[in-house]
Order: sequence, then structure tokens, then C-alpha cells
Amino acid sequence: MRKRNRQLLLIGASSIVLLIGVILISKGMSHLRNGQDDTSEGLAIIQAAEEADIKKIEEKIDKLNTKEEKNTQNIKSRFSSVVVMGDSITEALVEYDILSPSSVVSEIGIRLDQVEEAIDTAVGLQPKIIFLSYGMNDVLATQGDTEKFTRQYAEVVDSLKEQLPNTTIFVNSIFPVSKVKSEEEPLFQEIPKYNEALQEMCDKKNIAFVDNTILASEQYYEEDGVHFKANFYSLWIKRMAEVAAL
Repeated sequence: MRKRNRQLLLIGASSIVLLIGVILISKGMSHLRNGQDDTSEGLAIIQAAEEADIKKIEEKIDKLNTKEEKNTQNIKSRFSSVVVMGDSITEALVEYDILSPSSVVSEIGIRLDQVEEAIDTAVGLQPKIIFLSYGMNDVLATQGDTEKFTRQYAEVVDSLKEQLPNTTIFVNSIFPVSKVKSEEEPLFQEIPKYNEALQEMCDKKNIAFVDNTILASEQYYEEDGVHFKANFYSLWIKRMAEVAAL
């Protein structure tokens, strides 16, 4: 993101310098036509403009980077007593440096019947809040059987409650996939049904269900139609922070 900011701002600076150069060259040509062939003054102006503009651009980049660093550190601090548990989508919270590794317990391709080790890790961290974000891989594994899915999810919740009685648990909804991916794999079209069953389970257990469906617009998907680009995660982390009053 910082690299992109620098590129955009430097492109802007180059455009400004180029425009100034064109104007001054035009003036220089006019002077030549009038018999004045000393271009040193024009060159000095161009050089001064370049230095001034680049300096301003660098100052803006530094300010943007400083602001970004502060925001990142602020989020990490707010989630210092929080653990987000999930699969590869959750793992990207660390890959994109949104959260510290100590705030994320994740594994690529993990299903609800494989989370025993993840539970042990989370219990060892003794968080005040846990966000669960499982289900994408389970939609395929359970082949549309939402009863089996919610039964497995309930077992995970019960295990965490038993071992962490003072920890507040939130359950994230399963993110939808892109339209193209949904057409490629019909089982993903069942995600709304899975989320409905998941919310019912949460209601019965008196825990909060966090519906993130609206966040997942087409612009945020990676090419695979399942995972998300970096700029999506600031939306998701903000959503979790809001519901947990962090």
C-alpha cells in the first residue's frame, strides 16, 4: 500500500514537472526567436521546481506512511487481548500485517473437525475475546448438510466455553464467494443457508453472530473468487472492532 502511494504521488509530481518544463521550453523557444539564446535561467527554474515538488511529494508520502503505521499499531493494540480463529481467510490478517501473530490462530484449509490443536493454542493465549471464522471449507466437506455443520460448530463453541469460561465468543458468518466461483461450485450457493443455520445456533447458545455478508463485494475478491485482497481486511477488522466495542 505504501509503495502504491509513493508511485501515485511520484507520477503526480512528474506530471507537474513535465508541465512546467513544457511551459518553460515554450518560453525558451520564444526567446530564441527573439535572439535571446541564454537558457540557464530556464534550466535553473526547472531544477528548482523539480526539487521543490519532489520534496513536497516525499513529505506527503512520509505523512501517509506515518498515519498508516499509527492506524496499524492502534488496531494491533485494540486486539491485543483478542484472538481470531479461522482458516486461510483469517490467516491473511497476519500476512497483510493487520494483526499480530499472537492475535490469530489459523490454518489453511482447516475444517471444524480439525480444530482441536487450534483450540489448545487459543486456550493457551487466554484471550478476553475470541472471534470464530470457520465454515468455508466445511460447506464443501459437509456437502450441504447444515445440521452436521452446526453440530460440529457447536462442539467447538462448547469446548472453548468450558476451557475459557470468562472469554466472550463471537461467531463470524461465512463469507460468500464471487459470482463466478459460485457458478463453478454449486455448493457455495448454499452459503446463505449455512449462515442462517449458524445464526440459529448462536441464538440458542446466546452468543453474538456477526453477519459480514455485506462487506464481501465483488471488487475485493482475488482471482480465485474465494480469498480477498488486502484492502478488504481493514473493513473486516473494523467490523469486528465495532461489534466487540474495542
